[in-house]
Amino acid sequence: MAHEALLQEYEARRAKALAGGGADKYAKRSAQGMWSARQRIDYLMDPGSFIESGLFGSSGVYPEQEDETQTDGKLAGFGRIDGRDVCAVINDFTVKGASTSATNSKKVGHMKRVATERGMPLVLIGESTGARLPDAMGSRGMGLLLGNDNTQFRRLREVPTAAAAFGPSFGSSTWLMCQSDFAIMHKSAIMAVSSPRLVSMALGEKVSAEELGGWRLHAETTGLIDQFADTEEEVFDQIKKFLSYMPNHHREAPADAPVPAGSGADMHKVFDILPESRTQVYDMKRVIKCMVDKDSLFEMKPRFGKSAVTALARLGGKSVGIIANNPLHRGGALDADACRKIVDFIVMCDSFNIPFVMLVDTPGFQIGTEAERAGAPGKIMNFMNAMTLVTVPHISVIVRKSYGRAYVCMGGGRHSDEVAAWPSAEVSFMSPDFATKIVHGVGHGEPGFEEALADIRKGADVWGLAAVYAAQSVIRPQDTRDYLIRMLDVYKLRMTKGVGQHLMRSWPTSY
Repeated sequence: MAHEALLQEYEARRAKALAGGGADKYAKRSAQGMWSARQRIDYLMDPGSFIESGLFGSSGVYPEQEDETQTDGKLAGFGRIDGRDVCAVINDFTVKGASTSATNSKKVGHMKRVATERGMPLVLIGESTGARLPDAMGSRGMGLLLGNDNTQFRRLREVPTAAAAFGPSFGSSTWLMCQSDFAIMHKSAIMAVSSPRLVSMALGEKVSAEELGGWRLHAETTGLIDQFADTEEEVFDQIKKFLSYMPNHHREAPADAPVPAGSGADMHKVFDILPESRTQVYDMKRVIKCMVDKDSLFEMKPRFGKSAVTALARLGGKSVGIIANNPLHRGGALDADACRKIVDFIVMCDSFNIPFVMLVDTPGFQIGTEAERAGAPGKIMNFMNAMTLVTVPHISVIVRKSYGRAYVCMGGGRHSDEVAAWPSAEVSFMSPDFATKIVHGVGHGEPGFEEALADIRKGADVWGLAAVYAAQSVIRPQDTRDYLIRMLDVYKLRMTKGVGQHLMRSWPTSY
């Protein structure tokens, strides 16, 4: 065949592959307000930077389906996001519902290997009906599709991985979301092991898609996602922002960023935020925003375990994790969900060389039947274990109260590199109010209560903690930002260029 004819065949095949599932399916998606896979690539990647891998892939089980399986339903390749090299896989729902096949599984595996071996962040965009039928049926189908890569679901947190779910996201799309360091759902997405139709057929259970795996379920109940979004643009903007705090891989520290003008200018406002009464609630997020670089706060899991705040931010231009109790919810008491959320965040920070700060204002762990049924003791022990395995710089600041074993989990004693406290801090085995009732047998409103409370509270003030060197510093609230920037610099990992030991890199995704 002449060169010209070969090139004509190439162009024809390329055009067919780029057409995906065809104009009609794209038009239908557009009418629903959903982007095509290639529109998603164009928005995510720097202009002109995407190089596709596997454009001519198609079904490897039924060659006669070649014309129906352009790119085999998954686009894969290399590009740049804000100038940084990344690997990406974007599902094309117009081709067989982006169902998982032998060929497109190879594409996903290849991208994951390249990202890991060459030190590039990985982005996975899911929208899928699950395993491809009938390809996966029978022993031949199972032999071709499943179990051929024993590292497929190994998670060692070697490169930052961000995943998004759109529309139906069953099977592999769900698995990859659960394996990622940052998972975000478009509000159209349904993330579940299998579809409502299959659940109904197999179990006779009638359930709506939203009940089975909607964004509210995963944002508020399971905690399997970190964020959610109304629009396509917002999904990809959040992925880009998340990656901006991350290093390219686990063997380097995150890059610095310019410090915006006005950062720290509101530190004096913490006096207006923090109530004088220890029993009055406030929103810790307002305190955090005063401390960190302007507009740098990026919260993760905001609707899950709400008595704790976990967020990425910057201090003096450097990436930092923020872990804080939030008295606005449960008075800041740590329930099972809050413990799990914090541990998940600690693991991510330590795995990717991100120092973190703990802002403490908690009455302790939640107790009672609700806590026990949620497995609180196990979550608390995971929290304690994780704190003993941290290898990145971490500083604890006691803002108001720190009682019981939660004092240790929130960085008390030698569980932080440095412990500081505000003059308002109060530390004890339990709250002075409750201790007064137990020790003296008197409660609020009863004769002698106020005198007994004052005596017990005096022994809980910050000066006792400082006297025994359990708090290395007592600082003015308005000096907290400068203190944290200085201490994080003091404790930076100079001898390893900012790289920790990653003792938790294989920590389970969910437990």
